[in-house]
Amino acid sequence: MSQAKREQVVSHLRYLRRELREIQLGINDDGLLPEPGELRGMMAQMEALLALVESNTKVQES
Repeated sequence: MSQAKREQVVSHLRYLRRELREIQLGINDDGLLPEPGELRGMMAQMEALLALVESNTKVQES
């Protein structure tokens, strides 16, 4: 994986980790579930990360 793509993946993972940690704290501390829009945003980030990883896999297979 190229260095730039690796940095993108790391950045996406850090963002998702931070968001998931905030959701966990909200659930544990307040018993509040996240907003649907917040979950949709995280799903979009996860889909972008998956697309990035899959595009790299296809290049390596060729």
